[in-house]
Amino acid sequence: MSERPIGIFDSGVGGLSILKAVQKQLPNENLLYFADSKYAPYGNLDQTLLKQRCLFIADFFAKNNAKAMVIACNTATALMAEWLRAEYDIPIIAIEPAIKPAAALTNTGKIGVFATEHTLNSERYLLLKQRFAKDITVYESACHGFVEQVEQGALDAPETLALVGRYLNPMLENGIDTLVLGCTHYPFLSPSITTVAGDAPLTIVDNAEAVSIQLNKVIAEKQLLNLASGDNSSSNNSGFYNSGDTVTSSAVMSKLLGKPLNFLHHNNSAQKPYAIDAPDREN
Repeated sequence: MSERPIGIFDSGVGGLSILKAVQKQLPNENLLYFADSKYAPYGNLDQTLLKQRCLFIADFFAKNNAKAMVIACNTATALMAEWLRAEYDIPIIAIEPAIKPAAALTNTGKIGVFATEHTLNSERYLLLKQRFAKDITVYESACHGFVEQVEQGALDAPETLALVGRYLNPMLENGIDTLVLGCTHYPFLSPSITTVAGDAPLTIVDNAEAVSIQLNKVIAEKQLLNLASGDNSSSNNSGFYNSGDTVTSSAVMSKLLGKPLNFLHHNNSAQKPYAIDAPDREN
């Protein structure tokens, strides 16, 4: 039971920021990562299609005997987390913008939030603000184009820096000193955000570490931790899958993780690039 994999999914490569934190926190675990790049960004999908994609990926994890699932996407969490928990009888760890730590960190009482429109308009996000930031001024931006730049691996390209400046500079002018990255793609743009901020005091927060700690806690409580010893790091026991162009995605994902990746067939019998896509299950 403990050697069963943990499934992690995102609309594309952004959830690798969560996978890296999970690998650090739980180095013995076997991981399955599904990048749904053909449908990225989820922030642009209508809710019906988003539900179908989440169902398809969750079914894929179930068929691969996953012992837990991580929704490494704020949009999917905001709209689908409770529904997925009702549908699947495994621990499901969701993600949400780090409003609480940002509100505790700010000295100016002003924070910024970069997230998708679906996340910013969700009831889950509004409740977070009401609970943890009622005395804080929150500046928000749906950063159109950020996901696409990360999906292309253009993390510090001139157009990326210009795009970051378009969204960040108005917030800095309004006095924010803390910025929440409310999409798992966005942490890969942290160096560009820091470059654009220049000398302006700015603390950048995301929730990758918090998610990995919660995952550790939940699977430990359910006695599902993989306690195997020896050379059994997750870097040797991870399967990577993609619904889009695996040639482009494998290059970008290798860049983001800093090492070459193998894309595996669903039965792990062939170590070669492999795209997973199939008709969505009807509801």
